[in-house]
Amino acid sequence: MEYSKVSRKKCKWVLAVPEGSKFKKPQDLKNKRIATELVDTTKRYFKKLGVPVNVEFSWGATEVKPPRLVDAIVDITETGSSLRANRLKIIAEILETSTILIANKESWKNDKKKHKLENIKMLLQGTLAAENFVGLKCNTHEDNLDKVVKVLPALNNPTIAHLSDEGWFAVETIIHKNEIQDIVPKLKRVGATGIVEYTINKIIE
Repeated sequence: MEYSKVSRKKCKWVLAVPEGSKFKKPQDLKNKRIATELVDTTKRYFKKLGVPVNVEFSWGATEVKPPRLVDAIVDITETGSSLRANRLKIIAEILETSTILIANKESWKNDKKKHKLENIKMLLQGTLAAENFVGLKCNTHEDNLDKVVKVLPALNNPTIAHLSDEGWFAVETIIHKNEIQDIVPKLKRVGATGIVEYTINKIIE
């Protein structure tokens, strides 16, 4: 499930050092101190490079430790803004990461537990799918129905229902958030009324 705090992109674990330091590449950190929450992965990374370093576990606020407490850090970043705010620069990318739902093998063999795990997966993915969409509904007279439907994009087709007032219809669909500012004025101009935008919590296809 690819998502992070401010985007739908993968996060990265990076090697960062103070701005203006003499360290330009991982090899420059030979025998230096590195703080991180990702201790074993960091050790494997430098072992593969053949560079001996001292890796210590960081209990949080890792980005504030250089240069007084450590020479470099390995930290997770999405946009790099926190690193820049602490006057750190990235000199290497160690890996990309995203959230993964992992099932216990024995639980997966149990049909009842497997069903629950599949439900969790479905609901999580539905929430992610809905993140960039909104619901939109409006009313229109039958004379304008075709024009309203042509304005509306939809995941499939818009839902159209008769209203109690003769000749009037309710039209409802789901659209991308980026389209809403363009579509609402168009709907108004072709005769739609009672236009409502609402939040979508989940989309299960």
